[in-house]
Amino acid sequence: MNVTQYLFENTAEWQKNFILGNKEVISFHELFAQSSRLASYLSATTGSSNNIILVSQNNSFFLVCYLGIMMSGNVCIPLDPTTEQKNFEYIIQKSKADFCFIETRIQQKLKIATPEAITEKTLSQLTAGQSLFSFSEPFNGNLPAQIIFTSGSTGLPKGVVLSHNNIIANTDSILQYLHLTPHDIIEVVLPFFYCYGLSLLHTHLRVGGSMVLNNNFILIGSVLNDINKYKCTGFAGVPSHFQILLRKSKNFRNTNFQSLRYVTQAGGKLHKIFIEEFTDAFPEIDFFVMYGQTEATARLSYLAPNELKNKLGSIGKGIPSVQLKVVNQKGEEVTAGETGEIIAKGKNVMLGYYEEPELTEQTIKNGWLYTGDIGTIDSDGYIYLTARNKEFIKVAGKRVSPKEIEEVIVSFPQVVDCTIKAIQDDITGDAIKAVVVIEEDPGNNITEEKLKSYCAEKLAPHKVPHHIEFSKKININSAGKKVKTLNS
Repeated sequence: MNVTQYLFENTAEWQKNFILGNKEVISFHELFAQSSRLASYLSATTGSSNNIILVSQNNSFFLVCYLGIMMSGNVCIPLDPTTEQKNFEYIIQKSKADFCFIETRIQQKLKIATPEAITEKTLSQLTAGQSLFSFSEPFNGNLPAQIIFTSGSTGLPKGVVLSHNNIIANTDSILQYLHLTPHDIIEVVLPFFYCYGLSLLHTHLRVGGSMVLNNNFILIGSVLNDINKYKCTGFAGVPSHFQILLRKSKNFRNTNFQSLRYVTQAGGKLHKIFIEEFTDAFPEIDFFVMYGQTEATARLSYLAPNELKNKLGSIGKGIPSVQLKVVNQKGEEVTAGETGEIIAKGKNVMLGYYEEPELTEQTIKNGWLYTGDIGTIDSDGYIYLTARNKEFIKVAGKRVSPKEIEEVIVSFPQVVDCTIKAIQDDITGDAIKAVVVIEEDPGNNITEEKLKSYCAEKLAPHKVPHHIEFSKKININSAGKKVKTLNS
């Protein structure tokens, strides 16, 4: 089955609005019809199985292009609008894309040399008069549907190839534990070029829920107003979103969210102190901790709200239809409390990295996705994320997890965020540097000495930061995820 057949299976004729908001509104049927006409155009002009680039913010242009490309049997490559020119050119060259759907205002910033550029105005001209697309024969769901480019170890982006079946499987699994219905409305601050953002699109389109698009999380007031104005039942964020809401917003904790039923958090580890602060402030709102990777379409595990109290700090267990293990270097499952690599198996695991067979073989072994994430498992089968393999810092020959130190520092009153870095040291090899963001309060009297003393009370001596630098803001990328440079 083509993933768009699955997504629109029950909603293609609905007149109900899928996108709500001040800037634009589009119904399920309008979205289906516009996507279908684009699919007809693409099928007639370029055929199928071609790579097509899409560069846009979250809006109806993105949705129509994204769904139309996949509906036609072509492969969508959604890119971050802030992609550097050199990476943009690299992806165009590597993917051999002939078409690029791009917002006009973004086209003015990025230079496109090879592919034909199609903007909002061009799109409406191309699809005018096109008939609705129809699937003439059974569709092979194992064909690629999209390629998501992520940061690579070589410095060049690597393309994660996901099939139609990958997206369908992951969407089904997420819906089983979130229990979404046509009555659900989600406030979307996550970009659709990011797998977490796309998972929101897939799940709500499938069940007939609605979405409120907000591309300006920096304007916290507008986000909070949207949630209440449109009676949103859900909100999804990465750690920095929750840290900013809890420590930077003066109104968040006192806002009465009458309609908000649940929130989800993924995209990195949110320190326990922030989860506790959120659930203390809003005990009636379900808080889902989730874990995943682009290589797994989006989601691998979740910790249910009713398990937070007893399993705080855990990423939970595998989502429905996904197996998780923690294994040692020999591939053997570790015992409770031992450390190993988290591996996963399920129908959501990617086809592979685009034109990177060796890297694919290193990552997928005997059907298991080797995540590169290090963790432990307890006697009840709950998994705890420790660090990325590449994130460990070696101090005097001892491996140190940055997350452990960050957890301690953010528990200090008035600290908003912390990033741990490794800097060169002639004696210890690596020395630990903490970059700390504090609340903007004239009464703050946090000093480097106070923080070091606090760390010394809670950490082994070799884990106490050697240097502490204070910063005014969290360094985040366009997906809202924290940017880390471990060695500087």
